[in-house]
Amino acid sequence: MTAKSSPIRLAVDAVVFGYSKQDGVSVLLIQRKYAPFKNAWAIPGGFVLPGESLEQAVHRELKEETGITVSYLEQLYTFGEPDRDPRQHVVSVAYFCLVKSSQYQELKASTDAANAQWFPIDELPELAFDHAQILTTAIDRVRLKVRYEPIGFELLDRKFSFADLEHLYISLLGRDIDRRNFSRKMLALDILQETDEFAKAEGKGRPSRIYKFNKASYLKQRKQGINFEI
Repeated sequence: MTAKSSPIRLAVDAVVFGYSKQDGVSVLLIQRKYAPFKNAWAIPGGFVLPGESLEQAVHRELKEETGITVSYLEQLYTFGEPDRDPRQHVVSVAYFCLVKSSQYQELKASTDAANAQWFPIDELPELAFDHAQILTTAIDRVRLKVRYEPIGFELLDRKFSFADLEHLYISLLGRDIDRRNFSRKMLALDILQETDEFAKAEGKGRPSRIYKFNKASYLKQRKQGINFEI
């Protein structure tokens, strides 16, 4: 190391996707309190502290900057371009998280975040650093993964109608789907458990059956090589 060089810092960033029946898919962003990019919107995150694991750092930063906790957390990619942070060379390990945004309407920004807010996935502001690239990478990953693994059920209530499930996939994929084909595939997978409950119909329509995700059936079938392709 030369006298003019500085050590590389390690950071984490967390792309938090939220979902609600009313708002569809949204992304949780924070408004930076300090330079660089003061007042700009950014993905929650920060430096990893000594003795802290990457996932511990993600949970701490989310709690400090937004007030939320997450249960579904998956590593996305490592971003390490030398000029991605104007202060020094910072390598960031990015994660994506899935939460029910309706459970986190009262956000609590703190530390170096002046504000925290949900943004619709198709109405995002300009972002600080290389966070637009990180977010694009996360969106592409989720839209790919939701087609071959049932991660979308993390965003639904424990009980849901088939219309709720369809709306979730349309929102996540960012496009319409062939509903008849989608229904046939989902029911054939044997991962939806019928309940004795029905959702109240809108207008003169028939009440729709309420389902639950049968995780035990899915895990059993995955060991047998289930084809979840949607």
